[in-house]
Parts: sequence; structure tokens; C-alpha cells
Amino acid sequence: MAAVSGPGGFQFAIDRGGTFTDVFARCPGGRVRVLKLLSEDPGYGDAPTEGIRRVLQEESGVAVPRDQPLDASGIEWIRMGTTVATNALLERRGERLALLVTRGFRDLLHIGSQARPRIFDLEVAVPEVLYEEVIEVDERLIPHQPGCRLPGKETLPLIEGSTGASLLVQRPLELSALRRELEGVLARGIRSLAVLLLHSYAWPGHEEQVGALARELGFRHVSLSSAVAGMVRAVPRGYTACADAYLTPCIHRYLESFRAGFAHQLREVPVLFMRSDGGLTPMQHFSGARAILSGPAGGVVGYAVTTYRREDGQPVIGFDMGGTSTDVSRYAGEYEHVFEASTAGVSIQAPQLDINTVAAGGGSRLFFRSGLFVVGPESAGAHPGPACYRKGGPLTVTDANLCLGRLLPEYFPRIFGPGEDQPLCREAAARAFQELAARINAFMADTAAGAHHPLSVEEVAMGFVRVANEAMCRPIRALTQARGHDTARHVLACFGGAGGQHACAIARALGMSRVFIHKYSGILSAYGLALADVVHEAQAPCALRYEPAAFPWLDGRIAALERECRDALRAQGFTGEQIRTEAFLHLRYEGTDCALMCSAKGHPPTPRSCRAGDFHAAFTSRYLVEFGFTIPDRAMVVDDVRVRGTGSSGISCETPLAPSGKPARVETVTRCYFEEGYLETPVFLLEELACDHTVPGPAIIIDKNSTIVVEPGCTASLTRFGDVCIAVGSGPPRPVGPQLDAVQLSIFSHRFMSIAEQMGRILQRTAISTNIKERLDFSCALFGPDGGLVSNAPHIPVHLGAMQETVQFQIRNLGADLREGDVILSNHPCAGGSHLPDLTVITPVFWPGVPKPVFFVASRGHHADIGGITPGSMPPHSKALREEGAVFVSFKLVKDGVFQEEAVTEALMAPGRVPGCSGTRNLQDNLSDLRAQVAANQKGIQLVAELIRLHGLPVVQAYMAHIQANAEVAVREMLKGFAARWGTAVEAEDRMDDGSPIRLRVQVDPQEGSAVFDFSGSGPEVYGNCNAPRAITLSALIYCLRCMVGQDIPLNQGCLAPVRVVIPRGSILDPSPEAAVVGGNVLTSQRVVDVIFRAFGVCAASQGCMNNVTFGNERVGYYETVAGGAGAGPRWHGRSGVHTHMTNTRITDPEILEQRYPVVLQRFELRRGSGGAGRCRGGDGVIRELLFREDMVLSVLSERRAVRPYGLQGGSPGAPGLNLLLRRDGRTISLGAKTSVPVEPGDVFRLQTPGGGGFGRPGDVGDPEEAAEPLASRSFAERGSLFEYRRTQEAV
Repeated sequence: MAAVSGPGGFQFAIDRGGTFTDVFARCPGGRVRVLKLLSEDPGYGDAPTEGIRRVLQEESGVAVPRDQPLDASGIEWIRMGTTVATNALLERRGERLALLVTRGFRDLLHIGSQARPRIFDLEVAVPEVLYEEVIEVDERLIPHQPGCRLPGKETLPLIEGSTGASLLVQRPLELSALRRELEGVLARGIRSLAVLLLHSYAWPGHEEQVGALARELGFRHVSLSSAVAGMVRAVPRGYTACADAYLTPCIHRYLESFRAGFAHQLREVPVLFMRSDGGLTPMQHFSGARAILSGPAGGVVGYAVTTYRREDGQPVIGFDMGGTSTDVSRYAGEYEHVFEASTAGVSIQAPQLDINTVAAGGGSRLFFRSGLFVVGPESAGAHPGPACYRKGGPLTVTDANLCLGRLLPEYFPRIFGPGEDQPLCREAAARAFQELAARINAFMADTAAGAHHPLSVEEVAMGFVRVANEAMCRPIRALTQARGHDTARHVLACFGGAGGQHACAIARALGMSRVFIHKYSGILSAYGLALADVVHEAQAPCALRYEPAAFPWLDGRIAALERECRDALRAQGFTGEQIRTEAFLHLRYEGTDCALMCSAKGHPPTPRSCRAGDFHAAFTSRYLVEFGFTIPDRAMVVDDVRVRGTGSSGISCETPLAPSGKPARVETVTRCYFEEGYLETPVFLLEELACDHTVPGPAIIIDKNSTIVVEPGCTASLTRFGDVCIAVGSGPPRPVGPQLDAVQLSIFSHRFMSIAEQMGRILQRTAISTNIKERLDFSCALFGPDGGLVSNAPHIPVHLGAMQETVQFQIRNLGADLREGDVILSNHPCAGGSHLPDLTVITPVFWPGVPKPVFFVASRGHHADIGGITPGSMPPHSKALREEGAVFVSFKLVKDGVFQEEAVTEALMAPGRVPGCSGTRNLQDNLSDLRAQVAANQKGIQLVAELIRLHGLPVVQAYMAHIQANAEVAVREMLKGFAARWGTAVEAEDRMDDGSPIRLRVQVDPQEGSAVFDFSGSGPEVYGNCNAPRAITLSALIYCLRCMVGQDIPLNQGCLAPVRVVIPRGSILDPSPEAAVVGGNVLTSQRVVDVIFRAFGVCAASQGCMNNVTFGNERVGYYETVAGGAGAGPRWHGRSGVHTHMTNTRITDPEILEQRYPVVLQRFELRRGSGGAGRCRGGDGVIRELLFREDMVLSVLSERRAVRPYGLQGGSPGAPGLNLLLRRDGRTISLGAKTSVPVEPGDVFRLQTPGGGGFGRPGDVGDPEEAAEPLASRSFAERGSLFEYRRTQEAV
């Protein structure tokens, strides 16, 4: 960038963060001032105002009193990013508000997706909803469907929606009763409203009438969901409207107080705020729903503009490591946006930069747990802060860097200790590390076979730094490789106060060759504000296919949105030459949910495209990059039309440096610890370096706001503008032996998990079915040479440990017939299968010179159909396994490297030979997904082979065993703790609805930390499908052990090593090979969990059911599972309306359900009072009513309709579930727990799900020991596409 002359007035770019406020000021004449001050300080009211005051005072030389409004006449503009909205959301300090919602859906936003956020937390902690009160509005729109046969539909008014689709007014809007309710809300002091009416995105008329009434009555702020987020899907649109109504008044109050600090309220000064999408907007248009990422967005713009070079097109990874969080993002010439993301439990449906908060930063706490070095996710926070802050804080990554000599206290301000006047304390960090090192060495001496080399304080600190680096590499790999990008091709752009200490090591681990650190890296978010463009976005919903008939409508809509953007930017003073617009279509293949927001840039219009460009080519090329294939014969659907208008500010703030012509001055020399040990390390001051200086590592470069460590083998140089560019060398090889090393154990644990995660990404990218590509109903895993599980991802409860049974069965069954080039397909329950639709693909891996497989990889995916008596292969009334679909025991899917398409097709169609059954109904999807599973396995093989080439086969196999032993230690410690507190023998029993008992007796050995789980006495195999294969019981047991351990441990074979499981053959938990099992997977698994938790007294029973509902006809089919109540525990109430234990499936959004299927969702709300009473109450179940619009068959597979979910220690049981069919002729019929029944248009299915059991007698005080047990808290709010992906993975 060329230098420019200075501005006419002061230009301020200010990032107001949670702890610090950064100010970048460009003064008249071009001088740049940079300062950092505390965001909260008793000495001044508002930090941005104080920053401006200091600059004006220092530049003018005239005192500017704090108690008087600032003279703004010399200010040209102010740009700000702020965490005001984010903090209000995190701390729940927003405006009081009420929610207005369509009648029947008062609890829709409480239930949300019905998935719990963390699958192993028995206390389902979900942030509370933002509204105080709910008013149900009498009105209802439903999509018009040509084949609909609802009685009386001919009389319903038909309206044309803004999407191009039509709607029926099933119930007109009733305003008179609503007026009375709104007057009552006003009287209770609530002045802000959010309005969510179903299908308002397509026709906002009812919402607009409600909004007009509310404003007439005197409500100060009204957020209509159709105006705030006019996109299909009611739940995220409702969350967005609530966030807007909750946060916008807070923002307006802040803006008023900010303006009050200036003369004339800043009326003549342009004040722009950064939005979450990376664009600036005028202060008066800054709103809550678009403000969540206002602060971090500036940093992304900063590194994108300063690091990315269009001439070479090398993509950039942004790495922002601060004190309390670490953000990663990617830029490759275009900003990467997401259009729905969650913050603090609230899904916001608005364009946001894809900024992934993945770790807790320099404040991440350090732990040694059961032989593993663990970094985070807990954080020390600002108070008390790290141990070196002199306030009694815990050990953190910052302390580790200090102990290693990578942070120099003399270059930090003296702001630490109780009086905030002392330097960083290296001694406090060293003392804490000495204590931790002693604990680690004692543990290793007790558990390590053979001689253990005691670790020094420096080796322990270095170990934690290496583990922290590996933990941060994992999400960066996911962010790049998940989308088909090569991580090593990227530049690492490092900013934030703590990132410079880790950048070289992280880049080296990822294979990157270049690190870029801007001279303003310590305040890059503020600097990015100075470089950003002003943006105006306009969007409209759509529901049309992308085809020639729709092009005139799309062209007209794009043109109208472009006009809106240009007019808005002209009104802000931009000329036509400064304004650019870009059109986007939100496209997906019909029948899928995987929508991509596509620009036609680079795809000019053709005779068969819109005038705005060839969006078909844009979509297919991007789909191919992200997913590895396209679906040429599938129609494409437009969900939304979007135009982004940009007003270019043309600001450049770079001034080139003059070369010094002499060597760089060494400020001092310090001793710094690296992999090689202590090395003499020169220290340089960044402000003294010139563009002709190079600094070979090891070295430390000190800046005002950050410390940069140049590691040995790396070389730093300065660019002509004074930025630091580090060439990253390969570094010395570090030999690793097969003997146990606690640091290497932690690193290998991350590597093995990363391999399973990357396998999953390949499977998701290359699969074609909705179940695998979008619902992410799959697991990928790595196994040792004995078939023992080493790592698997994601952690789907019903898959935990089950694949291990499958792999070990193949080793026993095939033996020497397992050959190189073979891939095995299996799903039979006797071979470790869970239920038949879960197809497991296993690849044995051979190594030169070794006759047997050296390890195994496998992937298990849920296929939508594999034949049987009903579509979906989930029949509620199957009596034999052959009725449930195709069966594979040890089928060679690939033989000698050749995919056996003909043979597997024949096997998938074979169920059609059974009377009343069909072969698979989705053959092409089956074949595509099986190929994707083979490809995922190949990725796993490639990644493990890289590890073997790096470290050698003996080392990798040794660490596979070590990581299993580590999980064993964690479970043994838990069992010893249980025996000490509760005794050595416990037992429990529960029953299925048909009376079949599930019995368990647990005998714990307190010395060994081992246990026998004996299910003898459980009922015999049943004539039905509630039989659970042995693998299901093992999965349920691993799930329960992990929940009771209460912390992250590797979930592998080692979890079951201290446990002997006794399951009687021929019982409901280990049935004969011919037994039907589909209900065992989804129902009996839940009862096994209830029995285990009852024996250990951990918590009351949850709903104990997945409430499987299927409906369909020859034209359409649909399957869902429905939430219920969670069981209460000793310190928590059960969550209402949530999935529990062995399932976590998301529910389809009401608008999507009604748009795609011939049903109307009449009611979806909590079933109040269904949770059991107790000192801690059980959660309530839900009521869900479906009105059918066509002739269909309804199937229900459920439990807990007769046997209620138990309470514990005097708590009452939860209410049982109930399945009712309300016939259109007025009859009400109880369907029982398991049935298939024909339904007609006008019939209604009412599902009432069970509540959770209560814990303790009402009024009891409880056990003080239980009450004292703290719950581990996360101190950083995860966000971004990686977080959303993991949430989706765990929601199956």
C-alpha cells in the first residue's frame, strides 16, 4: 500500500473490548497515535471517550478536562467496534422483553432444537431464554399445497407470499384480546417486544399489524422476526428477533451516553460501528442482532487487508490469541461468512464473519489428570488471573511462557498484585510448577513400567506449551481441511497479546512456511476498523427453483435490492464510483438442507442464467470444492436473495520505513528454554528495527503490546512498512521412544482424535445422503492391532465402544482371510452391530514386513434405508431381524482393491425376497455413502501412516496402548472414589413397558478400582424389536462411565478395561442372532442407562425414550424423535423439553416441516407438571400435535407409557407418556406404545412425552457434600462454524 497524505481532522478507530480498549488515531498531518487503556476504570466513565480525550489533549498541548463535553469540531470521523452487545448477552443484562408468538408455540424457543449442548453433562445447562413473558397470538398461516385434502380448506383465504409461494390463512389475526394482554405487559414495566409468527418470513402482514398495535400502545422497541431476519426457519428467526429486542435498547443507551460526552452530541461527525459481517454501518443503524461480533470482526478485516496478497493468492489463517480466548478464521480473497451461528446459547440468523473461538487463550488453566497434560478449557480470567499476577491464581499458559523465559517481566507494566503496582512474579509461577512437577513425577513413578526419568520444572512447562499448541492446531486443521484446503499452503497471520509466543511452533506443526505479524498486531481490531468499508446489506426470502421460469422474478428482486443498497450508501455521502454491489443466491439441491450462499463473481451471465451471473455454475463449482461431488440431475432451490453493497472508504494508513544501513541493536540477552534446552536469546525492540534487518532465531522481539518469540530454525525480517515476517524452518527432529512420556501421551491423544475428526470431515464431504451429510449421523474411529478402540469422533452415545466389538469380531471371524486391499462391511448384531441401518466399513492396514494388520480404521454411518418391511428400515412392529433390512456379517465390500458394486447391490436388494419386505429403497445413496465411508477410512490410513513415518511403527503402536491405559486409570480412580463414598456393592432394577426386567448388580473392588457389572436376572429375548445387541449395552456403559468421571477422558477400549460385563445369553440384552433389534437401539439402550444411574444413585430417570415417530405414503416419508424431561440430580433440576442420554437428535423446524411435508404442526409446547416433584424437580415432557393433510400411515415406537421414570431419594416419578389419535369424526383413540395406523386428512396425532423423575423429598436440605461439589465451568464462549459442526455431530 502506498503512503498517503494526512487527514484534515482527527480520525479515530476504537475497539472497546471486554478488558482493554484499543485506540488507533490518525492525526492531522498524518501522525499516528496508538494507545491501550482499561475498558472499565473508576478514573473515567467511558473508555473510548477517554482515549479520544487523551489524544486531543496530547496533540493540542491544551488541557481537556474529563468533566466537560469534548469539542468534536476537529474530528473527521470515529469508527468503533464494541463488545457491549456480546457482554450483555453473555451476562444476561439486556432489556426486559416479552415474546409474542403464534398460539400453540409458547415454548418453541425454550425447546429450540431439543438437543442438549454437551452430551456427557447430566445437568443439562442451557442458557435461559431472553424473554420474561410470552403472549400467544391467535393467528395461523400454513403453506398452500396442491395435494392437500384438509376438510374445509376451500374456504380458507389464499395469499401470495413474498417468496413466490402461496399461503392459506388458517386462522385470521385477532387483535382485540391481544390489545388487553399487551396493556398488561406495559403495566408490568416491559417496554420491548419480539414478535415471531409462523411463516411471517413469506408474508409479514400479521406481524406488521401486531407491531403497529404495540407501537400505538407505547412500546419503545418492537423487533419483528420478518424484518430482523426474513429467512425461513422459525426457531433461529425467533432467537434473532429476541436478541434484537433484548440488545438494541442496550446499544442505544450506550450510544446516547457516548454521544453525551461530546459537544453537540457528535451531530456533525460521522460515527460508524462495525457489524458482525465485517462492514461498517452508521451509528443510528447499529442494532443488537448485527452487533455480536462487532469487536472481533475488526481484527479479521485488519489481517485480511494487510496480509493477503492478491498477486500470489496465498490464503491466510487469522490467529488471534488473547488472554481469555483464542479466535481462528480464514481469508482467501473473500470474507467467509456464516448465516446462522450461536452465541451464549442464542442462535442469530444474520450474516456473520466465520470467527471460531476455539480455546481460552493465555489464561487457559493447566491440569495433570490421570497421566495426561490438559490445557483448558477453563480459564483463570482477569481476576484472579494467572499465578504470576500475584493474586493467588492458578497455573496457566502465561505462567508456562514466563517460566521458560519467553515473557520478560521488565517489559510489562507494573499493574499486578493486590495494589496493582507490582511486576509479573516469575517466582510464584515457578513455585506452582515445582508443586505440579512433583505431583507428575510421583504419579509417573507409581504407574510407569521401568525407570521413570523425573521431569524438571522447565520440561513440565514446555510440555504444557506443546500440548496447548497441539490443541490449537486441531481446529485450524478442521477449518482448512474440512473444506478441501491444504493447511500447509496458508500464511499464519498472528495478532492478539499472546499469539506471538506460539506462532512459530503452531506454523511449524501445521507445515506452514510463513508467519505474518503486523506492526499493530496488539491493536489489530482497532486498526482493521480504519481499513474497513461501509456496508449495506439487503435480503429477501425465496422458495423457487433455480430455473428459466424463475429468472425474471430473481432478476427483478436482485435489481430492487441493489437499488436499496445504492440509495442507502449514497445517503451516507458515497459517490457512484465508490459503491460496489454483489448479488448472492442462497442455493441448495432440492431435498437437502445443505445450502450455500453463492456469488456469481467469476461466472458471467449466459443465455441460460440470470442477468446477475451464472449462479448454477457458481453453486456447482463451490459444491464440488467443499464436498467432492455434484448431483447433476437434481434441481436447485433458491432459499434467499441477498445483495451486499459496499462503500469504499479508500483509507490507507501505511508509511514505509527507511533502511537503517547498520545491524539491528540487541537490547539485552536472556536465557530462554526451547526443545534443545536453555539457549542464549537476544532481545530486540520492534520500534528500533528497520526494513533491512533480519533476526535469526532464537530471538525475542518486544513490542508495546505483545512479545514475539522467534524459535530456533526460524528467521524474522521486517517488511518495508515495519511488519514482522517470519520464515519458519523445519526445526530439529525430536526423537520419541515407545516408553511412556506424559507430554507425548497428551500430544498423541490430540493427534489420534484429530485423525478421527478428519476422517469424519472426509465422510461428511463425500457422502450424499441427508443422514450423513447434514444430520452427521456417523462415527469414525481408529483401532490398535488387537481391534481395541484408540479414538473415535464424534462421540455419538449409541456408537461408543460398539465399533470395537465389530472390529474384534472380524479379527476372530476372518483371521488370516483379512488381506491387504480388503475392506469389510458389517451390521449384524452378533458382529457388534447396533441396528441394521448403521453400516460399519472396516479397513485393516498392513505395513511392510509385518504379516498381520498393524492397525484398523472404521466408519459407521446411518443409512436412510436398507430394505425391510417399512421405509426407513425402522419398523415399530418387526418380530425378526430379516424384517428390518439387509444383513452383513463379514462382507468384503472391497476385495483386492476393487469395490464390489454388483455383490453389494445384490445383498442390499436381498430383503425383497422375504415376504412382505422390500430391498433397499435408496440404492444409489447407499452405494455413494459406502464409497464415502471407504474414502474416509483411506484418509485415516494416510494420516496414521504419516505418524508412523515420522515416529516409527513401534512408537505409534505403543502410544495407542498408552492412551488406552490412560482412560483405564481415569475409570479406576472414579470407581475407587465411588467405593469410598457409597460402598462396594450396589444394585438396581427397572422394567420395560411389557414387564421385561433389566437387572444390574455392581461389585466394586476398592483396591484395584475395578468392577463387575452383572446383568443376570434381566428378562429373556422378547417377541418384538426391543432386544438390545450386546454392543448397545457396552455403549450405554461407556456413556455412563464417562458421565460419572465428569471430565474429558479418551473414550476408548481402556474405559472398559477395569470392568467385567456379565450379560446372560438369550436375554433381552444379548438376544439370538435372528431377533429383531431396532427398538433395542433406540429404546432399551435408554433403560440400560437408567438402571446404571439408579444403581449408582447419580440422578433420577430421564424420559427413557426417544419417541420415534414416522409417517408417510407412496409419495413422501418422514422420521423424527421427540424430546421429553431430563431427570433431576442432587444439585440440579431436570431440564424440560430436551433429548437425554443415548440420543440427541435435533427436531425439524416447524416451517421446514410444513413446507416439505403434508402436515400442520398445531402445537409444540411443554407438558407442564409432567416432571416428578422433589427437592430438585424433574424436567417436563412436551406435547406435540400433528394435523395430517393427506392419507398416510403413522408409525410410533416408544416406551415409558406404562412404567414411569423413577425418582430418587424420595423424589416423585415423572409422568408416563401417552400417544393419542384424534380422529376427524371426534373420536379419541389411545394408540399404545408401539403401533402402525392409517390416518386421514383432518386426523390429529397428539404425542405427550414422559417427564423426568425428581430427586430428594420436597423441602429436604440435601447432602452438604453433594452441594459442595463444584461444576467445572468454561470461561470462554465457543462460537463459529467449527462449534456449530460439533454441535450438529453430537445432535444425533
